[in-house]
Amino acid sequence: MKSFSLTDVGQVRSQNQDYVYASEQPIGNLPNLFVLADGMGGHNAGDFASRYAVECFLSYIKNSKPDALIRMVDEGIKYANKKIMEKAAEDENLRGMGTTMVVAYIEDGQLFVANIGDSRLYLLDKQINQVTEDHSFVATLVRAGELTPAEARVHPDKNVITRAVGAAENAKVDFFEVDLEPGDQILMCSDGLSNMVEDEVLYDIVKNTYIGDVVDGLIDEAKRNGGSDNIAVIVIDPFDVEVN
Repeated sequence: MKSFSLTDVGQVRSQNQDYVYASEQPIGNLPNLFVLADGMGGHNAGDFASRYAVECFLSYIKNSKPDALIRMVDEGIKYANKKIMEKAAEDENLRGMGTTMVVAYIEDGQLFVANIGDSRLYLLDKQINQVTEDHSFVATLVRAGELTPAEARVHPDKNVITRAVGAAENAKVDFFEVDLEPGDQILMCSDGLSNMVEDEVLYDIVKNTYIGDVVDGLIDEAKRNGGSDNIAVIVIDPFDVEVN
């Protein structure tokens, strides 16, 4: 397995509210762990929310007793949700903060994914497939057939999300499982990438670039297209083996 991750402030924003964590090594009882978060909130709240939520999640995972791994991830996200809400209640500058979170780990040739918000995980094989479902206003309209994906990308309400860590006491998390095949690659990203770069271009960059250069190539493309938001990227090749 080989992975690369990076965040960038983009071309417009003054603060970076995106946060990534990537470990190819075991974390607690998980065999590996990849987490991406896109924070929201005024002042420094969004920056704090994404980082603090991931830190709380990691703390929960590292200190958990052996259990069903998916349940552990679910409880870890809900623990982060509780801690974000507590912090927001304590500090008026942090009120209204929240964050998306997409979590992935790989075990025995299977990819396990948890998601809340509109950050994404894609599987790239012979085509690009969005594994997660966006929890956003425009995604609801797309699923109802009222908007096309292209229209959703430029819709004025494209940043309105319907679920987030810190938004409600009961954080509802989606879960997905995918069987992996040799040649598959995984892309996790915030909407600062997916809103700025078409899926077909994402696929072309990931598949036709040396994996060590992919994250830079994706971020450069988003910035060339305007870079109107922070950009977070994790790229994973689950079958890449280091040859000495």
